[in-house]
Amino acid sequence: MAITSIESVLQQMRALTQAADRPATASGELASGGFAGELKKSLDRISDAQQSASSQAEAFELGKPGIALNDVMVDLQKAGIGFQMGLQVRNKMVAAYQEIMNMPA
Repeated sequence: MAITSIESVLQQMRALTQAADRPATASGELASGGFAGELKKSLDRISDAQQSASSQAEAFELGKPGIALNDVMVDLQKAGIGFQMGLQVRNKMVAAYQEIMNMPA
């Protein structure tokens, strides 16, 4: 992996650590957004990852300097895994909804 990729991963880990250290209710994120807000944030992150991977792949295909094939492939795989995770969450939510709707009143 390139040095820039490693630095990017380290920055993401630091940001996640900082986000985990501060309470969510203090900033009002959890109180105002709830489950729907968190779901929207997750879908936005999945979309951003896919767009980023796509633009990086396009830049590699055009031969722009500084873009390595292994970085492109890793980012495409990350985006694919994120999409599959989102799809599985959706499937579980639909199954739970159907189960609730089939409960006797």
